[in-house]
Amino acid sequence: MGRAAPLLAGIVLPLVVGVAACSDQAPARPDSEPTRTSPTRTSATPAPATPESATSPLPAATPEPRRSFVTIPALGLRDFPVVRYWGSPDDAPGTRIQNAGDMASPRGPRGGVGPGEVGNFIVTGHRLTGTAPLRRSPSLRRGARVLVRSGDTVHVYEVRRTRWTSFREPASLAAQRAAVPGRPGVEATRPMITISTCATLEDHAAGNYWADEFDNPEHRIDKIGVLVATRPA
Repeated sequence: MGRAAPLLAGIVLPLVVGVAACSDQAPARPDSEPTRTSPTRTSATPAPATPESATSPLPAATPEPRRSFVTIPALGLRDFPVVRYWGSPDDAPGTRIQNAGDMASPRGPRGGVGPGEVGNFIVTGHRLTGTAPLRRSPSLRRGARVLVRSGDTVHVYEVRRTRWTSFREPASLAAQRAAVPGRPGVEATRPMITISTCATLEDHAAGNYWADEFDNPEHRIDKIGVLVATRPA
């Protein structure tokens, strides 16, 4: 037994030394040492984002249909076709359109704008001949509604006043097709409408039988309105 104790001591000592040696090779990580993380890969400074509007094409404007359709409840007129053309009110092309049975709407520097656009939307139609869609338009009173269907939109105008146009006075014709009806040179700020037809009966009653090359009498009776609403067709 006396020799066994030293022998056990000799065995235990190397084991302790061996454990200490493992501890030296892999010491415990101190709490204060920061945790290692993988470095974040950075790239060159990115170019500023391009606004979407600069890279994406703008949607194409929907072209105005050649025909729009006018409804005037006070006249019993419903969905009557209006044909647009390049020219001026009641010129040769416009007269041909009216003689064919439709109403006409001029565009361009000597005409007007389209339905719902800022400016003067001019519609001319016969009163006594052909289909005579505007036979009773001189009777339209302030507040009467004029509905214009163009494509998938209905533009609602309200009659506000009446003016007369003379075909024999250039200034009167300029006032008729002005962006603000009756006020040449004034910039338009809202959509307006001119519904124009002949004053043949009134001229003849006054003894005025003048007519132009297209058989238009001297005077036209124009109903002027403003846009008050827009809705889907």
